[in-house]
Formats: sequence, C-alpha cells, structure tokens
Amino acid sequence: MFEWNWDSVAAECTNFIGPAGYGFVQVSPPQEHITGAQWWTDYQPVSYILTSKRGNRSQFQNMITTCHAAGVKVISDTIWNHMAGADSGNGVAGSTFTHYVYPGVYQYQDFHHCGLEPNDDIVNYDNAVEVQTCQLDNLADLATETEYVRSTLAAYGNDLLSLGIDGFRLDAAKHINASDIANILGRLTSQPYITQEVIWGSGEPIQPSQYVGNALQNAFSGGGISSLQNLDGQGWVSGTQANVFVANHDTERGGNSLNINSPSNTYITATIFSLAHPYGTPTVLSSYTFSTTDDGSPNNGAGTCSATGGSGGWLCQHRFVAISGMTGFRNNVGSAALTNWVSPQSQQIAFGRGALGFVAINNVDSTWTATFTTSLPAGSYCDVISGQSTSGNCTGSSFTVSGGTFTATVPARSAIAIHTGALGTGSGTVSTGSGSVAVTFQETATTTFGENIFLVGSISQLGTWAPASSIALSAATYPVWSVTVSLPAGTTFQYKFIRKETDGSVVWESDPNRQATVASSGTQTITTSWR
Repeated sequence: MFEWNWDSVAAECTNFIGPAGYGFVQVSPPQEHITGAQWWTDYQPVSYILTSKRGNRSQFQNMITTCHAAGVKVISDTIWNHMAGADSGNGVAGSTFTHYVYPGVYQYQDFHHCGLEPNDDIVNYDNAVEVQTCQLDNLADLATETEYVRSTLAAYGNDLLSLGIDGFRLDAAKHINASDIANILGRLTSQPYITQEVIWGSGEPIQPSQYVGNALQNAFSGGGISSLQNLDGQGWVSGTQANVFVANHDTERGGNSLNINSPSNTYITATIFSLAHPYGTPTVLSSYTFSTTDDGSPNNGAGTCSATGGSGGWLCQHRFVAISGMTGFRNNVGSAALTNWVSPQSQQIAFGRGALGFVAINNVDSTWTATFTTSLPAGSYCDVISGQSTSGNCTGSSFTVSGGTFTATVPARSAIAIHTGALGTGSGTVSTGSGSVAVTFQETATTTFGENIFLVGSISQLGTWAPASSIALSAATYPVWSVTVSLPAGTTFQYKFIRKETDGSVVWESDPNRQATVASSGTQTITTSWR
C-alpha cells in the first residue's frame, strides 16, 4: 500500500484486504524522515522516532492492531542502509540534522566515507566494495559493520516488533554486506518475515543468492511466456526464497518493469501469472497515478478506492477484479503442483495447480478457443478474472468441467482462471429489463494519423472481446471519439477500448475492465478517457 497513511491502511485492512484473503500488507517506512511532498522523502531517515507523513506512533500501532484483527499481517518498509542525503535540514517530527550528524542517534564516525569516488558516491557497480561502502545518490551510508550502528538498527527493529510488526522489507539491502544484515537480524527479539531489495544485474559482483540466508526480494521478469514453465530452472533464486513482483514503487517509475500504463494489458496478465504460478511469494503493488517520478501521494496519503479499482488519484490495484480474484485462486491452490501445462504458441499458456485450479493466459491480440485438459473435478466454475462467485452465481463468465476437460474462449490480451473455491454458473451478462436502450460511448483519446479507436466487450453486441468484431468509434469530435450502440435494457456488461495501429496491430487500454449497466429505458451516455 505505497504511501497510504496509517489510518487509511487500517480501514482498508478491515474493509477489503482481510476479506479478500491477502495475507500481508506492506506499508511505507514509519520512521521520521526529511520534509517534503515527494515520495522519496519517506526513504531519507532523520531519526527513529515513529512520526512520519503517514502518521504518528499511536496511529501506527492502531493500524497494526486493526490489520491483525482482520487477519492481515504487516510488513514495514525498513531502512538500514542510510540516513538523509541533504547537507542539513529538519525532520517531520522536528529533529534537526546535518549530513553526517544526527543528534542523539549518529555522529560522523558512524558513516562510511569510502574515498573511492568523487563525493563518495557509487559510480562503479562492478566493484562490490564501492557498492556497499560508498553512498547511494549522496545518502549518508551507515557503517553497518560497526557495533554501535548494528545495535542502533537492531534497537529500531525491536521497537517495531514490540508494536506487533510481522516483517521487514529491507530497502537497498544490496548496499549492505550480507553478513552485516545477518548480524543485525540475529539481535532481534523474534524472527520476522524478511524480504530484501537486491536488484539483479548480470555480471555484477553482488547477487541475490548471497542474501537468501535471510530472504529475498527480487524483481519478477521473463521473456516469451511459453518459456516460463520451470522458473526454478532459470538460474534465478530458488522459488522457496524469492519474493516475486511485477512492479514496485521504484521500477514503475524507472521504466525497469511493466506498470499500469504498459500497453496491451501486459501488466495485468503478468500479475495474473505471478499469482497463478507456484514460484516464489508474490507481492501486489497498490499505488497511485503520477505525472513526474517525484510526485507524492494524492490527498496527503489518505487512500480511497472504488469497489473494484481506484478513486481520487489512487489506483488500488489490489481491488482489481482480476488481481483480487487471483489472490483467492492462490490461497485456494496452496502448494499444489503445476500440472497440465500447454503452450500452443510462444504467447499462450495454460496450466493447472493440481486438482484445485486452472489458468489460461492469452498474450496476443485475438481470442484463443481451446479444449483444456484439467485435473479439476466435474462441475461449473466461475472465472475469477472476469467476476466473482456469490451464492452459486458468477458475476463474470463460467466454465463447465466434464470428464477432465472444459472448453473456453480466452479473451485477447487477458486470461481465465477457475478453482474449486469459486463454484457457480453465469455468463457475466445480467439483464433485469426488457427492450433496448441506445447507449452512446464517448471516449477521449489522443491518436496519431492512421490510428483509430474501437469498442469491444463481454456481450455479443460488443463483439464478445474479439478485436475483429469490435465497433469503430467516430472521430468527428476529436479528441472525443463516439459511437451509439443499441444494448439490451438492464444488462450489466464489461468493456474496453482498443486502438488499432496503422500496421493493423491492436493496443488495449489498461485494466481493469470497465463495467456498466444499461438503463431500463430511454437513452444513456457513458463518458470515459483512454487509460
């Protein structure tokens, strides 16, 4: 829950995170930090007083207690590598500091002064000593090999544990010698869940494998999806020690991973894969929109969501139907083995998780219809990508397994997933009225010459997700594209806009799928913007 304040996290644990089955929530660093609206100010400590932009000590503890009551454990983003990067200033709790003097906490001798590069900043990432004793972007680098620094950091960790924190995400762990981290962890009063940021770099002297005695957080990456069957055979960290994510707050800004703005829904399908495959422990980023890489959170960190997505600048990916649905999928299949793998081409895969679940991912611009072999018991299952299972009814699609097989059409640039914990029947089309309504879709989208916007959706009138059957919008009032379609009154449906390029290729707007319900009579206008 990147940049959410403590009161908002507490409320979201109760309202959604716990009921949706998420096991942990990771929160921003709680210690005092430099002032400023930018997100990265949270990552420049000034003291270990638990007052930050997210809230104070009392609010932090209340958040932990509330999340625990909802069945959710709490991981704190934790900074042991460095302090601030400014020559002097004030912290949000009023503490003063200079670059290497933090009164009552650290003095000049408690920091590395490597002398290997100008300004002591890291330049050569091929030099392990430089990476771990020089400064990361001028951030005062703690001498974590010294007794005083180790004991101070352990005392901070134990303070967090005393409030009920269940785990630490060790920020910039790559810049701390693994033996230093092990020593500090050995001083803790309990053994929390540990995940470490060790960014992988080919040929670099510091590798994630050096840290797996403690734990690991490493970026999820992959090539053609047909090659992703055996991830433990890729030369990566063992799946039993890997924390997998498609994007985090750093990579979504640096262009080093997929993100919510990635074309053709790849961010969502990659997240679906990470939750479906048994490799590693997956983490889902829940973040916000930003115009520049420095932008801090909207609304002073007070998180807000809609039922199945974001609100007020927050994205709330954890509420996307596909992502929360796959969280239930993962909880249901547990440690069940990967089975029944099939890949008819490099961008289409399907596989089961024992006799408990099955997923098919289609990373091309056309639908994929196939009969899949599965170990699932006979029955009718809700597709948790397109909807939910409620009292035996599916708000999305459903599929029937009989005799160890089922037939399905996987939408373009999307997926289907079924499991034994989501049984039911349904088509994703719920009609409560009679007759038809003229629905006008108005989509604001900027294009270049030769590009055109089309509408496609879950019902036959909108092409049943097939780009070849999508409906062209008119650019007569550009940049607002529009089209009027006659739809059955009272029908609830899902839809998206796609952009067809001059070469005929298709770009899908980002997830989640849009959803609307047709009025009972008259006319209706739906106004949206490309995302």
